Amino acid sequence: MFDPFLEILNSSIRTQGGEAKAVPDGLGECRNEEKGSLIKSWLWQVPGFRRWRVSRLDAGESLQVLNSVAYPDYNIDQPLMGLDLLWFGKGQKLVAILDFQPLIQDQAYFDHHLQGLKSLQSRFPELNSKETMRSFDPNQYFSPWLLFCRGGSEQASSFLPEAFSAFLQCYWELHLQNSQQVSLIPAAKVKQLQIAYDVYNAERDPAHGLFTSHFGKAWSDRFLHEFLFPASTKPEASLPAGS
Repeated sequence: MFDPFLEILNSSIRTQGGEAKAVPDGLGECRNEEKGSLIKSWLWQVPGFRRWRVSRLDAGESLQVLNSVAYPDYNIDQPLMGLDLLWFGKGQKLVAILDFQPLIQDQAYFDHHLQGLKSLQSRFPELNSKETMRSFDPNQYFSPWLLFCRGGSEQASSFLPEAFSAFLQCYWELHLQNSQQVSLIPAAKVKQLQIAYDVYNAERDPAHGLFTSHFGKAWSDRFLHEFLFPASTKPEASLPAGS
């Protein structure tokens, strides 16, 4: 279901000068023949970003997942790009989460970085759900204009493709704007804030249990700490974000 979205994403990254990087050994692909599930992951080196990861889980009619997070260079204080698309075939349920994930919860920061996302939320009211987020505090690492919905196959094929492309374009425009300006937050603090992001998400990521059920605990633990949120295991992760 999400292969067209994956191609749009990877094509967009390549258009912006992205080049594929090596994924940690054994984590680029994993298959469960019994469950008919396959997960593939990519790392991209993109100008202006220190890390951009993409993962695609295909478990046939039962489950489909597309996930990606982009980490700007430390000298650019713009939000991280985070997206999750999930399809649960048994219940015919779609979950879509698209956000510019802020490093800090501050109105001046929002005003500087999130006007484009705010406009997108007005443009796509179907993604303007006020439903409470699960597993995460919506007031930490999520923006006030998070694009979010729970729906069905109609939503996945109607407005979502257009919204997905517009979301990526908006983020590239934000990046161009920020690459030409001096950041409001010093690079050293941006680094600590990005580390704090990895620590927070590694502790709460609900997908870890899903990956464990398909690919086993040992592999999923490595995937969580070595690919999804690698900064969570580094020595700097024990430091407070403001240090």
